[in-house]
Amino acid sequence: MPDYTGEVTQGGPPAVRDLPALTITKVSVGPADNNAYLLRSKSTGASVLIDAANEAPTLLALIPDGLQAIITTHRHGDHWQALAAVTTATGAPTYAGRADAPAIPVPTTTPVDDGDTLHIDDIELTAIHLVGHTPGSIALLYQVPTGTPHLFTGDCLFPGGVGNTFGDSKAFTTLYDGVVTKIFDRLPDDTWVYPGHGKDTTLGAERPQLAEWRKRGW
Repeated sequence: MPDYTGEVTQGGPPAVRDLPALTITKVSVGPADNNAYLLRSKSTGASVLIDAANEAPTLLALIPDGLQAIITTHRHGDHWQALAAVTTATGAPTYAGRADAPAIPVPTTTPVDDGDTLHIDDIELTAIHLVGHTPGSIALLYQVPTGTPHLFTGDCLFPGGVGNTFGDSKAFTTLYDGVVTKIFDRLPDDTWVYPGHGKDTTLGAERPQLAEWRKRGW
């Protein structure tokens, strides 16, 4: 959809992006203004929810035809408040980074490791394990042979910086290095970034700031 901006507000309407084989629906839920994303295949109707963060009725309203998977980007509670309710309502299997899965109260059906490719019907997502915000955070890359890559980063990468490492300089360095080597060094500038909170961005918009992020340490 040419007018997609990625700007959503808590309680407001979703933003919908129309890709050749996939529709991405972004909605803001809960008091922490969490982003949840529904990926729906145009050919099969299969759907994947990234972060059942809050407001189960809002999320379920986006899923009229069932749900094939729920992926939790990391273990922090604001990203799984609706997970139990959505799992119960849909019966969908759950995915999360292996190191974070034990801290998520809904059992993880499939623990995910770095570089795993998740084949959910005809939706293919590659997991990128990033340590620092949490031990087991994962970003999820949707990529087609030609065209813009789409990257769902949870709380590891935002407009203006990497995720919060809570004053831990070692954790910041680990997260920063992971984001640089696994994301910026591998993906092109037009890669679209869908974060766990707030507005979207692109790698090209953020790349000139990398040295500044390193210097400031957050």
